[in-house]
Amino acid sequence: MKIDLSKKFPAGIFNIIKVVGKTADTKGLSIFLVGGTVRDILLRVKNYDLDFVIEGDALNLARILNRSFKGSLKQHRAFGTATITYKDMRLDIATARQESYKRPAAYPDVKPAVIKEDLFRRDFTINAMAVSINKKGFGEIIDFYGGSKDLKKGIIRVMHERSFIDDPTRIFRGVRFAVRFDFKIERRTKRLMKEAILEGYLGEVNRSRIRKEMELFLNEKRPRKCLEAFSNLIRKGDWYEDKGR
Repeated sequence: MKIDLSKKFPAGIFNIIKVVGKTADTKGLSIFLVGGTVRDILLRVKNYDLDFVIEGDALNLARILNRSFKGSLKQHRAFGTATITYKDMRLDIATARQESYKRPAAYPDVKPAVIKEDLFRRDFTINAMAVSINKKGFGEIIDFYGGSKDLKKGIIRVMHERSFIDDPTRIFRGVRFAVRFDFKIERRTKRLMKEAILEGYLGEVNRSRIRKEMELFLNEKRPRKCLEAFSNLIRKGDWYEDKGR
């Protein structure tokens, strides 16, 4: 399935996407728009964050792009990511990667990968989709893990069994998405969330990250509902159940 990105973004942002894709083409690199922006395009929600993943050297591509945009470049070499600040826009560019965690809540060790592996490392299926922005296949949706299907059903589904152990803050994220979109957390995902909480993995997360997640709750349109929903994870609540969807 393809989508017309020119109808999903203002002209200025769409032009930036075209420049990024064209630059990647000149280097023979496959590049994709990823993350929440893709989810929100399918939900018809405005989201102009630009997160790109390439199968190749993101740092080098970011340096080339920054020379074109004449913006401000910040590189994170350990993770193969870079951020370009251009006018009032922020472009995040990352090398497709796999992640491994030495312990719960630790920063991951990363190694280069292809887009399918990069999407698998993400939190939920609805956030594990991509859109090609290369000239060939421009606008094609990449959906290996059923994210678009879960969007239609209104389901929050975790990617893999260790997700909330590797990064327990994903529990907060799942609650926020469920409340924001009025989605249901499916049974297996809810079980894994509860197990991670009861095993004490949230205690491995430093206080500043917990504080940030609480602030994100408060920034939602229904902050009280977020807090109530999080509390219900260790109770017999059914707001987050997958009721046969």
